[in-house]
Amino acid sequence: MKVYAISDLHLSINNPKPMDIFGAVWDNYLDDIEKSLESVAADDLVLLAGDLSWAMTLDAAKPDLEYIGRYNGKKIITRGNHDYWWKGITAVRAALPNNTYAVQNDCIKFGDIIVCGSRGWSVDDRSEDGKRLYAREQLRIEMSLQAMQKLREPNDRVIFMIHYPPFNVRFESSPVIELFEKYQVNAVVYGHLHGKNCYAKKHIVKNGIKYYLTSCDQVGNRAVRIDI
Repeated sequence: MKVYAISDLHLSINNPKPMDIFGAVWDNYLDDIEKSLESVAADDLVLLAGDLSWAMTLDAAKPDLEYIGRYNGKKIITRGNHDYWWKGITAVRAALPNNTYAVQNDCIKFGDIIVCGSRGWSVDDRSEDGKRLYAREQLRIEMSLQAMQKLREPNDRVIFMIHYPPFNVRFESSPVIELFEKYQVNAVVYGHLHGKNCYAKKHIVKNGIKYYLTSCDQVGNRAVRIDI
């Protein structure tokens, strides 16, 4: 079983919102993503760490979810900051096409791989509201990790999907990273970062955990192979 990841698709299948206004990297970006997933096998995993659709309601997002569902492999999604259509996990799961799964403060096990997921929040948001949201997301992330711990067997590998980067631009530790280390996560997939002036590294290893940036415009609109 191989694992791939790509995030921040910002889909609007039935109500086109041109993304190329944000730069040439977005020209025909969905075609490039589709080509990068052509070799994905039926049992492989494709992780999508948020900002999936511009839709405001679940009904409006369904064409975008159906589009994701047509990708090869088993698709696992989590929520991003622009996924306003994502109102409740039960309704989201009921709307998903075949071989598409959602994680929200919990986890799903596929063979010997456990995928956890939560939206997270910006570590750099020092406003009072930002600090409150970050503290709430810490609790939700630990809920996901505690659920994982109940399922984990000795040879299992754990991937955590989080939309927001878990560290600042200096890649310093944070309470969220401390949780990943406490629960011995193997790899972390995140997105959210965009733009040609974005300061980001596509792959780093910190205290034994592999961190992968998967925002599509930052990775050349090609799914990233996750090595665990």
